[in-house]
Amino acid sequence: MRALPAVTGRDEFNALVVRTDYLDDQAWQDVAAALMEPWGDMQYEAHVHFIDDPAWAGATVDEVLTAVCDDDLAVVFLADRTTMQAESHPLLAVTTLTREECVDEEDYEQLTEFGRDFRTIPAGLHDVHANLSIGNLGFEEYAAWAHDDPKGIYRSF
Repeated sequence: MRALPAVTGRDEFNALVVRTDYLDDQAWQDVAAALMEPWGDMQYEAHVHFIDDPAWAGATVDEVLTAVCDDDLAVVFLADRTTMQAESHPLLAVTTLTREECVDEEDYEQLTEFGRDFRTIPAGLHDVHANLSIGNLGFEEYAAWAHDDPKGIYRSF
């Protein structure tokens, strides 16, 4: 695995979005703009920390997790090739949960029943980040909702 640059300056309350695809700058601008739109029924201000550095181009999920994991981050979002190519720009939401953080293997399997990642449209990113940050909902619940979607995408409340 390659070493990626350290993540600095992220406010603990900001969602973390890592750009790993650099083939379409216009698509990235569209994704970033969508992520900064007010969200939710109360039109909350978006708080996002973007990693937009070509050093991250082509980074795998495991490489990103190794580089960004810290105690106050429950989920990281990747803007990968699929994000850039699909019309709805679904980001890859990845849990930072590790087997070592769980009581046992059964606990880990239950919490990752639908996998350790799922796709979410930009509007859904804020729901996921906010609810995971405060422990209101679990990653597995969002993964289940994405699993139930015909295209495998969490589409927000």
